[in-house]
Amino acid sequence: MGKPSGFLEFTRELPGKLPVQDRVKNYNEFVERFSEEKLNQQSARCMNCGVPFCHSGCPLGNVIPEFNDAIYRKSWEEAYDILTSTNNFPEFTGRICPAPCESACVLGINQPPVAIEEIEKHIIEIAFDKGFVKPRKPNMRSGKKVAVVGSGPAGLAAAAQLNYAGHTVTVFERDDAPGGLLRYGIPDFKLEKWVIDRRIALMEEEGVTFKCNANVGVNVSINDLLREFHAIVLSGGSTVPRDLPVPGRELKGVHFAMTFLKQQNKRNAGKDPLANAAIESNIYSEDIFATGKNVVVIGGGDTGSDCVGTSNRHGALSVTQFELLPKPPEGRTTFMPWPTYPMTLKVSSSHEEGAQRHWAIATKAFVGDEKGNLKALKVVDLEWKITEDGRPAQFVEVAGSERELPCELALLAMGFVHPQHAGMINELGVELDERGNVRATDKAYQTNIQKVFAAGDVRRGQSLVVWAISEGRECARKVDEFLSGGVSLLESRDQNIIMAV
Repeated sequence: MGKPSGFLEFTRELPGKLPVQDRVKNYNEFVERFSEEKLNQQSARCMNCGVPFCHSGCPLGNVIPEFNDAIYRKSWEEAYDILTSTNNFPEFTGRICPAPCESACVLGINQPPVAIEEIEKHIIEIAFDKGFVKPRKPNMRSGKKVAVVGSGPAGLAAAAQLNYAGHTVTVFERDDAPGGLLRYGIPDFKLEKWVIDRRIALMEEEGVTFKCNANVGVNVSINDLLREFHAIVLSGGSTVPRDLPVPGRELKGVHFAMTFLKQQNKRNAGKDPLANAAIESNIYSEDIFATGKNVVVIGGGDTGSDCVGTSNRHGALSVTQFELLPKPPEGRTTFMPWPTYPMTLKVSSSHEEGAQRHWAIATKAFVGDEKGNLKALKVVDLEWKITEDGRPAQFVEVAGSERELPCELALLAMGFVHPQHAGMINELGVELDERGNVRATDKAYQTNIQKVFAAGDVRRGQSLVVWAISEGRECARKVDEFLSGGVSLLESRDQNIIMAV
């Protein structure tokens, strides 16, 4: 460990942020960088536990105490090598991961946990600054060709790993630029798109080919892929949003959250927000703005929070966020013991910028005017019955609480149900599980079609970016085994890197 007394001398600190009144004027990232002294202090807080539970908290199994020690010693390249032995894209997870590793930090039992996510972000940015990040080209090619369908975090991770193993990888993306949800879904103020472009350029130097505006099952034949490639990885994500089928759903002003967010991503990139709308699972034909409107975001998760931040930047008259469930506690309860991930109250940077938040509330109907425009929501308060282990189980409506709230823009941010079936999935004939996701075994990531594999949200359902990267890496290892007919080159390569440092 870097400093045995570090956790006693220093408390948790996070980098500063631009003031709210400044950051809502644009869509740029607003989190500042640590000074070298502050970064040294935060890494010194790591206790190098005998059993580092942070490893198990992280879906990627990041080797956290070791890279904290390297940062404390200012051994920047060593820290970079350790971090990238398990994580292909720390510049993404360091910005947008909810940090389950920190929830499992041993120091977090009785103190604020180590600022692992921020340290991770600083390692990769310092590595780019110092020129440590270079194209990693395979020494030789296997002669095998792999198609990766979808360029979100799972697809990018699978493509990178398979390329390192020497296979020739082509990534097919139905949008006009790679990145999937990272590019068209996550707001620029959380992840500026030059960060994605920088990584894509590096992968192209390493030999990965990207084909955009390539919608497999629509303008790219699935039969051509089956004929031309030795293996196919499905990594298209979970893209069909959960709807709210209540009276008035058809009114103008009721939209899916991802449609709203994607349009703004395109505007920020100087692109037509309605371009390629026909390939979306939720077709739209109008520009969506929150400017001067009472906005209600239905759904209390990260996507809902992103809608709050974007609406504030549009200049909304008011922003309100609904959550069906009761308000969570601010700290761990006896039903959320360490090191489990606690379902506690989250206050995002978007909430700091201004939003009314309502819990235990349901939307009964959308109310329109004579022209078919949304003007209000009919809502009701809920009373939840809590089980003995602290979970909300069932609810009843509170008598006399029904009322109307003014609303000209309602954004549905209630998650996603499964991948889009029309097109590629139906044409392939891959089996689906009971939730409508592509069925692929946990151990092999292989579908009922021998050469077709699946990874990420398309297989496991809606989840975190860090889980998608983990899935892409593991799937790549199984594809490599399938193509080589034996032990995966990737497994031995990564283990050698870890042992070397």
